[in-house]
Amino acid sequence: MQSRSSTTDTGTLAKWGQFCRSHPFTAVAGVILIVLVLAALLAPYLGTVDPRKINILPRMRPPSPQAWFGSDQLGRDVWTRTLYGARISLMVGLMVALMSISLGLLIGMISGYMRKLDAVIMRVMDGLMSIPGILLAIGLVSVSGASFITVTIAITVPEIPRVVRLVRAIVLSVREEPYVEAAIAVGTKTPLILWRHVLPNCVPPLIVQATYVAASAMLTEALLSFLGAGTPPEIPSWGNMMAEGRIVFPIAPWIVLIPGCTLALAILAVNVLGDGLRDRLDPKIAKRM
Repeated sequence: MQSRSSTTDTGTLAKWGQFCRSHPFTAVAGVILIVLVLAALLAPYLGTVDPRKINILPRMRPPSPQAWFGSDQLGRDVWTRTLYGARISLMVGLMVALMSISLGLLIGMISGYMRKLDAVIMRVMDGLMSIPGILLAIGLVSVSGASFITVTIAITVPEIPRVVRLVRAIVLSVREEPYVEAAIAVGTKTPLILWRHVLPNCVPPLIVQATYVAASAMLTEALLSFLGAGTPPEIPSWGNMMAEGRIVFPIAPWIVLIPGCTLALAILAVNVLGDGLRDRLDPKIAKRM
């Protein structure tokens, strides 16, 4: 048993090693994301101070060995605020991806498998998709107030219809397969059919979709914070940092450029990783590789 397990593990590692060699950009994107996650988690131990501490004397100092990323107009350390801002962006991306994928999977499976509910559900989804996502998010935040939970929910709602449409398309294709018709013929209950036969076909595309949703959520959160409709200003986030630094951008551009470049790098890494996962999980593409 141990020899079989070790052989399987070795074979799996060899396959992933071959995949990384054939997709170097995906491997680099994965490393970047790991570094960002570790930096966010270990922020208190990476030479940081209180991200909200105001110190007027060293304000707007350029990057230097004493302050790696410089300081902002209130003397706060930009290095510290960038690391703590990663927590907000990464957490928003993760939470929005999990919530939208979970709800979209449930609604999409019901819509795709149950013909009587399909028309009603999809018209509701079409109505949500007709509203620009950023305007819907701003409206929800304006009504409920700015907080981490409100921003997460506001970004999640516009993403659900996209996931529903993806899952519905997969279910419509799978339910016509012979093995699903055979399961229906022998009297298998609908929840069991969805669990055994439909759900496994939805997982690989949803993993890829989750990366795109996470990247979009991170960008939307930064945009909402930049517009003043996101997380509260006292919370260090990349969007808040860019919003506060735009006033002094001509004389202290690092206040905007550093969080902006970090956000762009994170989003690029997530999107590249999503492309790589699509190549790895899609059987048609995997056969051609």
